[in-house]
Order: sequence, then C-alpha cells, then structure tokens
Amino acid sequence: MSTAPASKTVTVEQIAAPCRRVHTQRETLIGLGLNKMNRRSTLVDTPAVRGMIRSVRHLVRVVDGQ
Repeated sequence: MSTAPASKTVTVEQIAAPCRRVHTQRETLIGLGLNKMNRRSTLVDTPAVRGMIRSVRHLVRVVDGQ
C-alpha cells in the first residue's frame, strides 16, 4: 500500500460583502464555503479553487497557503 502525498491547502477569508455584485460572484463565494464577513475556509489547493479565488479576489484574502 502506497501513501499519497499530503494535499496542499489554502485558507481564504472573506473581507468584503457580496452586496451589489454579480450573481456568479455570490455563487463563487458560496462554492468557496464563504457567505458572511470574516469567515474563513480551508480548501485543497487545486487549479479550480485558485481560479475561483481569482474571480472574487476583490472580496477575499488568502490567509495562508501550506
């Protein structure tokens, strides 16, 4: 049995409200596990997650990436 390498994670924090934003940006925040101010979510660091963060970069902040 081989062991898979530990997955890298990235923690994002919501720093702005999605009020008056495009509906897809609200949905992206929900997809990232965020929906209220100052909430943090730790996610597996994949290209899909990085793309989601990039699309709402004005609403979130990357706290740390391990």
